[in-house]
Amino acid sequence: MNYREFTGAVEDQMNRRLEGGVRASLYTAVKNNGKERTGVLIETPGINISPTIYLEEYFENYQKGRDLREVVDEILEFYNSIKQEGSWDCERLRSYDGVKDRIVFKLVNTAKNRKFLNTVPHRSFLDLSIVFYVLLEVTGDGTAAMAVSDSHAEQWKVTTDTLWTDAVRNVRKLLPAEFVTMNHALKEMLREKGGNTENSKENRNLLLGESSERDGMYILSNSLRSYGAACIVYPHILEMIGEILQRDYYILPSSVHEVVIVPYSLGLDSRELDDMVREINVSQVAEEEVLSSHAYLYRRDTGTLCGGNERQNGRAAG
Repeated sequence: MNYREFTGAVEDQMNRRLEGGVRASLYTAVKNNGKERTGVLIETPGINISPTIYLEEYFENYQKGRDLREVVDEILEFYNSIKQEGSWDCERLRSYDGVKDRIVFKLVNTAKNRKFLNTVPHRSFLDLSIVFYVLLEVTGDGTAAMAVSDSHAEQWKVTTDTLWTDAVRNVRKLLPAEFVTMNHALKEMLREKGGNTENSKENRNLLLGESSERDGMYILSNSLRSYGAACIVYPHILEMIGEILQRDYYILPSSVHEVVIVPYSLGLDSRELDDMVREINVSQVAEEEVLSSHAYLYRRDTGTLCGGNERQNGRAAG
């Protein structure tokens, strides 16, 4: 059974087992970097929130020998854990006053998202672009968000500058930046996987002066670890990191969700760092989560960021 046949079989079995008028249908979404993903859209009568569960990972399990019925059981179990019992108040999305306190932003690769960027308000940042979204809800299972399109901006009668001003204010509260040592980040990862690590619950955000630890590598992201690479655009964050490290540093975009910070050293070759980023993109990062193919260098004396073949300078936002 190929992937197309698999998705059709999943849709059919789910509709045989869903009750109360709930229906499943196949839905293909264009994600970041133009990557298409196919999932099942599950609609419930009287509820205006319809989750989509993407099926690529489930297909991999099926190819490894998992029975189709077991796969559908797993999908239905996941759906029951995330389904909403009530509708969102869509009226608040009709006016800017209803969403202005939830407007935030993320970073995407400009070259890989030109078609998408033609439909949304955005700002340029080196070879990347800042795009806006409404952070509707945050739960233990993830976030619910809505991209801000040109049609939304027109309906709300707001400019890109207004969106930027409000988003900068909101990210400080909704998605605050966290800068931690690589060692601490790895311990947190083990804790989330069920491992036992000493002092794993301690907050070690260096931006808040909560730790004096130093390392050869650091992680910068936001508190949700969701589109946290955007933290490099937060006002004064790059400057603060420079003050902490007391030297220039490289920024390696490991994904749209986080970046790796490496203090500058004469022993580091920027071209080798570029190769490292590209290797990680190919071997460890999903296509829709790739941010850039090269490292960036932050210079403390000028407060500028440069990167790529051109090594163009870009003033840090703020």
